[in-house]
Amino acid sequence: MSRTRTRIAITASAVAVVLTAAACAPQPVSPAGAAGSSGPNCTTGSSSLHKSGQLTVATDSPAYAPWFDSNTPSNGKGFESAVAYAVAGKLGFGRDQVKWVVEPFAHSYAPGPKNFDFDINQISITPQRAQAVDFSTSYYTADQAILTLDNSAFAKATSLGELKDAKIGVQVATTSYQAVLDQLKPSRTPSVFNTTNDEVNALKNGQIDAIVTDLPTVFFLAGSELDNAKIVGQFGYAGGTPEEFGLLLPKGSGYTACVNEALGALKADGTLAKLTAEWLSASANVPELKP
Repeated sequence: MSRTRTRIAITASAVAVVLTAAACAPQPVSPAGAAGSSGPNCTTGSSSLHKSGQLTVATDSPAYAPWFDSNTPSNGKGFESAVAYAVAGKLGFGRDQVKWVVEPFAHSYAPGPKNFDFDINQISITPQRAQAVDFSTSYYTADQAILTLDNSAFAKATSLGELKDAKIGVQVATTSYQAVLDQLKPSRTPSVFNTTNDEVNALKNGQIDAIVTDLPTVFFLAGSELDNAKIVGQFGYAGGTPEEFGLLLPKGSGYTACVNEALGALKADGTLAKLTAEWLSASANVPELKP
């Protein structure tokens, strides 16, 4: 997770409401660029789709709360599942026209053909990744957060400098790694793990002192995966530059403008804000760590 993939604790059982496409997005965006006109073809039969008449959406497996629920992206529960169905609704797709496929996080932004229309998986928008794939506009902005155990020597840290000598763990191919290097400036190279489960086990076993990942994921881990966790604090990335998640599309996709239009409509009508509040509730209770 980049998981850089929000400010109060999030529980895995938060509001188990199955969101239908109609509830998330009652009015589809206008089908710009229909056959014979200029501009992108945003119809459900667009030739830019991986499969005509179907919206193919990718994410990793396992898919974690609060982004998804019960590792079942198709159930409409969790922030990113809800956002995907909301985008689908704005594009004119019914719930039964959305097909989910598995795409490992680190493979999603690799060059080459894709078997999906967009991937939603806490993928941070970066210039390097954008050389190989398209990104939509941002659907979420996240801070990084630091998680340790409550008996750790670093549990009471009040600044990033106090974590300089900590053994930090991050997930592979996430922007958390660079965030740690740039902001914490650790005295030792961060340990890199393939999955969040690997990070948690390393923390439990004393292989690392702390995990750095996005704040919503830190809340989930603290509330559901660890009995003695301590959220040390949060920090911005790259001197205050927002860490933004975008929908990832194949490079040069004719559907990129369409999903941007859908996201713009969801922002304008308040749907995106409502989904953020429902699944990623925010509070100022987590301290901000300065250098």
